[in-house]
Amino acid sequence: MSPEDSFPIQNEAISLMQKDAELAQLLPFEELSQDQAEDILSQASVRRVPANATYFNEGDSAKNFYLLLDGVLRVVQVTEQGEQVVILHVVPGKMFGIAKAFENDTYHATARAASEGVALSWPSEVWDEFIAKYPGFLQATRSAVGERVEEMQEKIVEMATLQVEQRIAHAILRLVRQTGKETEQGIEIDFPLTRQDISEMTGTTLHSVSRYMSKWQKDGIVNSGRRRVVVCRPQDLPV
Repeated sequence: MSPEDSFPIQNEAISLMQKDAELAQLLPFEELSQDQAEDILSQASVRRVPANATYFNEGDSAKNFYLLLDGVLRVVQVTEQGEQVVILHVVPGKMFGIAKAFENDTYHATARAASEGVALSWPSEVWDEFIAKYPGFLQATRSAVGERVEEMQEKIVEMATLQVEQRIAHAILRLVRQTGKETEQGIEIDFPLTRQDISEMTGTTLHSVSRYMSKWQKDGIVNSGRRRVVVCRPQDLPV
């Protein structure tokens, strides 16, 4: 199936979602009645995207908005100098592509799958209807916008006040909080992550990231390799 493929949710899938308590927690419809939730779900399509493919690109017309069900995606912008910068990560249960919430007609960043992903997709034409009819949807939208602004402010402060080593440590710990999975070795960041990815997240060079990651690995603080990062002793990262 290509990155652009999507398909409507069938009635059986809606029923399955309603019965699956874990999945239901991802949906921003917890305050709605069953009929209201079914109405919103009936207007959605399922979008499956392989790793490294995009849901949409910076500058594209904002034709859809999304709710991530599975996988992790990177929100990426390209600077005037042509450098790629990772603005933030989106994890399951979070909305993205919400250009309408910012009154934009185009996407101001690229949403690229860091791992194979599945999302619900709605046409932007229904945004105003959902906002007007469903308070739970409005609340979820406000929450998503607030989280984006808070994370961006946090990163701006880090860029302005922290040394490179601290910025890298903060970025890794942020991913631990968002996607961390307990293993025997420590807490694993639960999607493929390279040193180049970390460089693009922190506005620093690949050389600097490699130097500090190698140092932390030697000290037993992290264990990285094959696009995986495990934080063995998060308390020892230099924040």
